[in-house]
Amino acid sequence: MDSALKQNKPPYLMIVILFVGAFVSFLNNSLLNVALPSIMVDLKIDDYSTVQWLSTGYMLVSGILIPASAFLLTRFSNRNLFIVSMAIFTIGTALAAFAPNFGVLLAGRMIQAAGSSVMGPLLMNIMLVSFSREKRGAAMGIFGLVMITAPAIGPTLSGYIVEYYDWRLLFEMILPLAAISLLLAIWKLENVMKQNKNATLDYFSVVLSSIGFGGLLYGFSSASSDGWTDPIVLTTLIAGTIALAAFIIRQLKMDEPLLDLRVYKYPMFALGSVIAIVNAVAMFSGMILTPAYVQNVRGISPLDSGLMMLPGAIIMGIMSPITGRLFDKFGPRVLAIIGLAITAVSTYMLAHLQLDSTHTYIILIYTLRMFGMSMVMMPIMTNGLNQLPTRLNPHGTAVNNTAQQVSGSIGTAILVTIMNSVTKSQAESLMAGVDPATMTQSSAALLSQKALLAGIQYSFYIALAINIIALVLAFFVKRVDTSKEAVTQLEKQGSAQRKPTTN
Repeated sequence: MDSALKQNKPPYLMIVILFVGAFVSFLNNSLLNVALPSIMVDLKIDDYSTVQWLSTGYMLVSGILIPASAFLLTRFSNRNLFIVSMAIFTIGTALAAFAPNFGVLLAGRMIQAAGSSVMGPLLMNIMLVSFSREKRGAAMGIFGLVMITAPAIGPTLSGYIVEYYDWRLLFEMILPLAAISLLLAIWKLENVMKQNKNATLDYFSVVLSSIGFGGLLYGFSSASSDGWTDPIVLTTLIAGTIALAAFIIRQLKMDEPLLDLRVYKYPMFALGSVIAIVNAVAMFSGMILTPAYVQNVRGISPLDSGLMMLPGAIIMGIMSPITGRLFDKFGPRVLAIIGLAITAVSTYMLAHLQLDSTHTYIILIYTLRMFGMSMVMMPIMTNGLNQLPTRLNPHGTAVNNTAQQVSGSIGTAILVTIMNSVTKSQAESLMAGVDPATMTQSSAALLSQKALLAGIQYSFYIALAINIIALVLAFFVKRVDTSKEAVTQLEKQGSAQRKPTTN
């Protein structure tokens, strides 16, 4: 079937089916973190670093496979790709739900990740070809509702289930939703994207991509807990950096690359991608630092802390489609500047949290920060994708997804490391003026809380500096011309730039 650019009416039923599949896969990303201690007890695992692989392994498989999504979207029909991906995800979910031991549970999580990794890029590309460029803002806003809300409510939902039920329910509740999405796809899903059956896979690029992105993701995610001088962390970071550099060089030299990095030749895509990367660092770090303050400084339970974060997730979900419509009307610059300014102010306020900050204050500031971020990500990304020819859409979405995942991991690791370093330094400074003989358990706990609070405050100041960089860049954003004449010219230029494959 020809591209849905020629359709008079978007395939709404198909998009709903895809949304269900994408929602359960996105929800699954963050659903297990809170449940890890319970799984350790139930499956008799002594080492936390072992059970952590349920999250780290999932992230690694996704990070390795997302760069290949551009090839998969080009080579295979969207119907077959979704059905196979959802079938793999469903099998992985069933394995995890009924896992008799940790090995089977870990295998189930890896299989889940293999199935879900293509969901985001697939849904985003179908949205891009199903709606004209001047209406993409509202469409991508709906997509943002799924992409942002699902992982944001994951920890809250997980905390509730783990406190009152068995951790297996986390998988058992996803299993029927995944099965329903799979059956609906087999019954109703159609093909709306062009496919190139002659596309070939460069296996060496896949190897370089796996080592590069996998090494960086693992290295940075492990650095915050194992330390930057750990031999395994250093080895994976060095290997990942070298492989990624080789991967980039190879992609730029190939006529049909696995991941076409020439998308960065389009200025608004490049600028939007950089802003999204910087914003991802600030967002993911905030989602780590705030719970650290709430649970470890204020002593609030994981469930209650998850409930405190929930209003922010709900606001982001509500605002995403609204922001999409505002983007269609006003363009990306105004939204990005306002959103990043709100994010900067709220980040500054989070940097001034105290030992006795009230629950209401914490909830309001965190929710305000999420409100600001909801005005940035989708408009900036959509504006950048609007500047790409249709044939580069799979590569643009794959680049954005990969860059945000890697940058979020890197930013979180760096800020957590800074937090730990400042906390240790502050603890030593506070202890220097205290006589150990007069130290009580309560006073020691208070000093520990003060030291950790100082580390969190300092890390939020770093996040604020990162946020200000994005705010400055937002002033250079220009709205991409989506008129019929401009789009026609863009497609002609995109076709003219294609070269016959030469090896």
